[in-house]
Amino acid sequence: MTHRIVRSAVAALALILTASSARAQARADLIFVNGAVVTVDAAHPRAEAVAVRGDRIMAVGTNAEVRGLSGPATRVIDLKGQLLIPGFIEGHGHYTGLGQSKLVLDLTTASTWDDIVKMVAQAAELARPGEWIVGRGWHQEKWTKVPQPNVQGVPLHASIDAASGDHPVILTHASGHAGFANGKALALAGITRDSKDPAGGEIVKDAKGEPTGFLKESAQRAVGAASARDDHLSAADREARFRKIVQLAGEDALQHGVTTFHDAGSNFAIIDGFKKLADEGKLPVRLYVMVRGESNARLDSLLPRYKMQGYGNQFLTVRSIKRQIDGALGPRGAWLLQPYTDLPTSSGLALENPADIEETARVAIKHGFQVNTHAIGDRANREVLDIYERVFKANPGKKDLRWRDEHSQHIDPADIKRFKQLGVIAAMQGVHTISDGPWVAKRLGAERTRLTSYPWRALWDAGVVVTNGTDTPVEKVDPIPSFWGSVARKTSDGTVFLPEQRVTREEGLRAYTLNNAFAAFEEKEKGSITVGKLADLVVLTKNIMTVPEDEIPTARVAMTILGGKIAYERK
Repeated sequence: MTHRIVRSAVAALALILTASSARAQARADLIFVNGAVVTVDAAHPRAEAVAVRGDRIMAVGTNAEVRGLSGPATRVIDLKGQLLIPGFIEGHGHYTGLGQSKLVLDLTTASTWDDIVKMVAQAAELARPGEWIVGRGWHQEKWTKVPQPNVQGVPLHASIDAASGDHPVILTHASGHAGFANGKALALAGITRDSKDPAGGEIVKDAKGEPTGFLKESAQRAVGAASARDDHLSAADREARFRKIVQLAGEDALQHGVTTFHDAGSNFAIIDGFKKLADEGKLPVRLYVMVRGESNARLDSLLPRYKMQGYGNQFLTVRSIKRQIDGALGPRGAWLLQPYTDLPTSSGLALENPADIEETARVAIKHGFQVNTHAIGDRANREVLDIYERVFKANPGKKDLRWRDEHSQHIDPADIKRFKQLGVIAAMQGVHTISDGPWVAKRLGAERTRLTSYPWRALWDAGVVVTNGTDTPVEKVDPIPSFWGSVARKTSDGTVFLPEQRVTREEGLRAYTLNNAFAAFEEKEKGSITVGKLADLVVLTKNIMTVPEDEIPTARVAMTILGGKIAYERK
């Protein structure tokens, strides 16, 4: 009896110690209190406080409930009423492109072509003899005056030749779908009056048949190849430059509250670089990478090797392919059902052969990969839906595919319902309604613009999953203007661009968080402030869900939390 009593006492003491240990282990590492917490979780949409343990959300509730999880080592942050939301997910951007944009001339600040000429002249003074001068971000529709002389609103290369001296120059359009080369760069690329337009591109020429320097779509490749021939970096220098690009892009993303970035797309070599950094724990943000720039044969052979879901502690996922069926509306490369209003001789460009894209789709569905196809014009969007529909019908046993239409900018009303019928996600960018709104009607005419352009509300009402992003570096990676563009659609001149297509703030936030997570098959890991999900969070200086509409663009990121760690804090 005595032995049984002793054993019972020992067992009871063990239980007490185990329970005490469990309670000690259940303390939060980080707690936020006194916040306006918008969770994007329909089961618990609002809260005051959030607790984090490790890289996961531990609790969501009232101040009293969450404070009870505090321990001696817990850091408690008083939000003082600030908005706490899930980390923004950049739904469509170009990650290495964002990093590279930090290393070249930033032309987004230029209000005239003369500004750009001055920037090139200054760069030429500092450059080594014969060094390439590279810039990005010009847009002819945003200049305050039209340069003279010009073709299609873009100047002739003679206007910059004197400023650039012996330096070849390539200046990429803000959209990335066109470029401007000076005479030296054209010569190095072998582009002359006798050069023919490449497939999916145009060498713009003047009335005398001479190249102006304006190169649309694939016509840029010859200049890019000439520039690459002059790149004599060692392997070590190339890796160092890649690491710098990754770092710069990550810093910019985190400063703007972006914790996951959908990279639209990278080839296998770049993915190898991302994987190496993930192994080292040095990816600054989580990446969802779309494979791009590989042949169908290489895709078929290598996709199984490259498929990754949450690799490197949830920092790298590769399970989708990016294709591009047309260009951008600004340079008149978007593929339209009818000709451009301001260029009746053109209906845009089909950049990649639809039959080749369809073969990619067959390879993708074979290997369980998502397909994400760039489509801007109404013809392009219809062609993509047609391709997807044929492949889906040929594979009736494949379910929950979540294939995406990237941009979905101009859609014939008859095709809206097809998105829902096919389960196709519309991966859009709200910021384009602000930047493009003032000039879209010049390209399409007022009525076609009203019927087809940026149909956010129409897609949402049809039950389509709509996501948001910036297409950075086409636009800045900042989600606030893109959120504003989806809910207000107010352009720089104060007019509201097609107000009937606005979405609510709740819908706008969901598009930037949970819908983007769903579009990457990651809704169980991120996209809402839900117990058990990754602790990727953002604190904003203003409550974009309640402030007067015109105050939304003045909100800034106060803090970015990535995996339970403060990755950025506004000073």
